[in-house]
Amino acid sequence: MAKDKILSEIKKAEQSAAKMVEEGLKNKSEHIMNARAEAREIIKEAETDATKSAQSALRSAEETIKQETEEIITNGNAAAGDISQKAEANVQKAVENLTTEFERAIHA
Repeated sequence: MAKDKILSEIKKAEQSAAKMVEEGLKNKSEHIMNARAEAREIIKEAETDATKSAQSALRSAEETIKQETEEIITNGNAAAGDISQKAEANVQKAVENLTTEFERAIHA
């Protein structure tokens, strides 16, 4: 009877060990599945953050370009006004020179 009891105990121990191995494999699979789901979530959040960052950088660049464009237009308008004033002054001098030359040609 002692042999039967020992064999029975060995069989129980083997079944217990097999059950622990099975549970360990099941836990391993669950941990891997959870880790993959967490990795997907982290990647999704990183993509969202990257998109937001890119959009923010784009808006900032657009604002900078807008400000620089306005500055260039303002400076261009000021330069055009200066050139226009100088041109008007030169027109008066040109008219005076033409009148003088015309009068010389008439009196000559």
